[in-house]
Amino acid sequence: MQRRQALKTVALTMGGMLSLPAWANAWRPETVRHTGLLTTDQKTTLAAVVDTIIPETDTPGAKALNVADFLERMVADCQPDEDHTSLKDSLNTLNAESVSKDGKPFASLDSGRRLSLLKSWESGSAAQKKFFGLAKNLTIQGYMSSEYVMTNLTHYELVPGRYHGCVDLKTS
Repeated sequence: MQRRQALKTVALTMGGMLSLPAWANAWRPETVRHTGLLTTDQKTTLAAVVDTIIPETDTPGAKALNVADFLERMVADCQPDEDHTSLKDSLNTLNAESVSKDGKPFASLDSGRRLSLLKSWESGSAAQKKFFGLAKNLTIQGYMSSEYVMTNLTHYELVPGRYHGCVDLKTS
């Protein structure tokens, strides 16, 4: 390796190391969560959907663990564009159906009525089934991989199995 190339490599590495903390400090929950995919009304409806799928009991529900933000981020980052429009259209349709049947937006309904409306979507048209399946799967995935569930309910260990090197053995 030539000296110039080595000096360039070292300079680039040092520049990267110096800029890394500033880059990492720019990550704030409000900047990370904002995808621009859904409107405020759609986010409220989505939060009600995930709360209906996994409600709060003696443990926090999906809404309390911000699973709706996870679902929105997963769709925005990992799904094709047609799924983006499908999610938006489905949330608008669900809200409109709720207003036409009950006179209230989906998020304002009681949990029993929201559950019956989602159950009707589970066996409804192909678009309704697709929305319900996506929402249900991503809600379960987001809930089960949340920090609360991993630390308090499943007792997740980063490295399973401990090594105890020097242990006295008792002989009988």
